Amino acid sequence: MSASQTSDVPTLLVKIFGKDRPGITAGLFDTLAAYSVDVVDIEQVVTRGRIVLCALVTKPADGGEGELRATVHSWAESLKLQAEILSGTGDNRPRGSGRSHVTVLGHPLTAESTAAIAARITATGGNIDRIFRLAKYPVTAVEFAVSGTETEPLRTALATASAQIGVDVAVVSAGLHRRAQRLVVMDVDSTLIQDEVIELFAAHAGCEAEVAEVTERAMRGELDFEQSLHARVALLAGLDASVVDKVRAEVQLTPGARTLIRTLKRLGYQVGVVSGGFTQVTDDLRERLGLDFAAANTLEIVDGKLTGKVTGEIVDRAGKARLLRRFAAEADVPLSQTVAIGDGANDLDMLNAAGLGVAFNAKPVVREAAHTAVNVPFIDAVLYLLGITREEIEAADLA
Repeated sequence: MSASQTSDVPTLLVKIFGKDRPGITAGLFDTLAAYSVDVVDIEQVVTRGRIVLCALVTKPADGGEGELRATVHSWAESLKLQAEILSGTGDNRPRGSGRSHVTVLGHPLTAESTAAIAARITATGGNIDRIFRLAKYPVTAVEFAVSGTETEPLRTALATASAQIGVDVAVVSAGLHRRAQRLVVMDVDSTLIQDEVIELFAAHAGCEAEVAEVTERAMRGELDFEQSLHARVALLAGLDASVVDKVRAEVQLTPGARTLIRTLKRLGYQVGVVSGGFTQVTDDLRERLGLDFAAANTLEIVDGKLTGKVTGEIVDRAGKARLLRRFAAEADVPLSQTVAIGDGANDLDMLNAAGLGVAFNAKPVVREAAHTAVNVPFIDAVLYLLGITREEIEAADLA
């Protein structure tokens, strides 16, 4: 039946709840089949071994509603289940315009924080249609399907709430695009990897403290990135080129990095990195991790020594956004279908240009400007923002 055909049709909402076991769903519909009813809607949830099964069906055409009720109750009692049957008319209430997915990450996710998020959704005029758990470890991730309010005002309201109550919240518009092929582009230093690459080089040059101070000021947005890059690289002049292999060996991936990339690739996503660091490291990461794109600055090496200069186009704040657009064009992915992940002020243009910009354990100025923030130490938590469940991640690992 079409929506218009079911709007005035008498219906029954059959609710079954109790201890779950195999065969309950089949048993209920076998019971209902004897009364030649049409199924209008079905929903089933199992939580800690307890099932809630709802079936919205048309009333029996021959006036056998009383017999149907008695039979369903008898069947439920035989399985030590409870049944409730409610009369009504038509289908479910139409959902309001404007639909979004709200993903909440907690470590832990408390009742207080969940209540605050739900209240803020209600305050924006939104209605929670469904709630679904995406993951129970290493963080708890749940997704709310919300209707009745537009995505942008909902995102703004929940960004404020998330900062106040200490959970991560991402809001994306609902639609087929969420399942479409996409492009994910990450910053490298303190995002894909735990290190700042220039500081690893500086440790070999004996100037780590000086470089770290300049790096921190640049990431806070207090210094022009290009000027700070040249100043830091100048301190590396004279280092033997053999230090490149040592730095590559010292690089530590962020927890969950391999899982993130492996899962995205298996789902058909394309993955790239852009870095204010150096191609001497990003090219190695591209090969090791099977990345589709990689771009960074290049340390100049002459006669086996670092000259203290960089060559080629500088990858700075504007350059990262430019590269995101270039990668998207090469991947034949609309910019609206891109995801950018970063932690520093020089990632902001890229985060704002992407369809979804994720601030990962970022500086305050970046968290405030990005679409959403992830503040847990596992970068694969970004997968939950894309609606990918922990079970799907584990299943991909077994494939």
